[in-house]
Amino acid sequence: MIDSTRHSGLALPEKSGRWRAWNLIWLIYSVFFFVEPLQSGSRRDWLVFAGVYVCFLGVYLALIWSRHRRTRLLMLAAMAILGAAYYPMNPSAGATMFIYVASLMPFTGGSFSLAVGTIIAAILASGAEGILTHQNAWTWGSLSFLTACIGAGNLIQALRRGATERLLRAQEEIEHLAKVAERERIARDLHDVLGHTLSVVVLKSELAGKLMGSDAERARREIGEVEQIARQALAEVREAIRGYRADGLFAEIARARRTLDAAGVSLDCQADGLRLEPAQESVLSLVLREAVTNILRHAGATRCRLEVAADDRTTILRVEDNGRGAIEREGNGIRGMRERLEALGGRLEINSREGTHLMAEIPHGTGARA
Repeated sequence: MIDSTRHSGLALPEKSGRWRAWNLIWLIYSVFFFVEPLQSGSRRDWLVFAGVYVCFLGVYLALIWSRHRRTRLLMLAAMAILGAAYYPMNPSAGATMFIYVASLMPFTGGSFSLAVGTIIAAILASGAEGILTHQNAWTWGSLSFLTACIGAGNLIQALRRGATERLLRAQEEIEHLAKVAERERIARDLHDVLGHTLSVVVLKSELAGKLMGSDAERARREIGEVEQIARQALAEVREAIRGYRADGLFAEIARARRTLDAAGVSLDCQADGLRLEPAQESVLSLVLREAVTNILRHAGATRCRLEVAADDRTTILRVEDNGRGAIEREGNGIRGMRERLEALGGRLEINSREGTHLMAEIPHGTGARA
């Protein structure tokens, strides 16, 4: 009878007045109110009918235009009371009001149990009124059955609509979280890429400045390398925005050796014969890059030891230096390393009492999850 799912202001409280005005079309079912007055033709019946109909219109308009759930519930209660009081004089109007109550209740914003209880109450009230007023059993039975069908149908539609709206909200939340995660990933990648590269650029620029007077040829080579590193950094920034992937752990180790050699830090490396999953290799490469960047920036070390080892369960990366250590707090770089490892179910340990000892551990079988 009343398809409030698509057009009811109760189901769509956020819509404009134009949408709410569409609900006036359901007043067409109030034509059943006129059955009894037209049959009796009594002036008194018409006067009572006019008063009841005006009250019904006021309650109905308050229902579809109200934005407050409490007001809607009060208006539904008023409509139910009006229907029960008018039923003995006009059974068609009273039964129709019960149908309005049952059909509109699922869209008032009340709970599921309240909607079910109201529909059941409307069905029982319609049947009880028919019995008490000695209506034909077929008449009040069919009206009660109609109330049950419309109420149950609209309740199912309201539940379906609510589930759809919750799904849309969940999808919006997932999209928002995905954007946040992507921004955090880009921030970590840019920090890892630019932090390391700019440290190398500063180191080589300082070295070229010192060599400018004594060894101009080497100074030119250092400046040439600065240009190459800057171009590489530009390409890596673009890759980071698209979705950064490391070149590989052994390529990163070779890069670390060149960088540390240029800074006067000797590297002792042990990392042979390892087979890593792509996700593990990418994360360990970025951890190694950040560790080397920290050595260049903060450690003041002369020696560095690098070890990558694996057993049946885990892969472990260790980076140790003989620098000043004494890390007081974690910066963005260390937090980025920790977040990357934890995303793969791994962990990060740092001991900076005598130099800096970094250990990154990743369990096997995490590539698919990453």
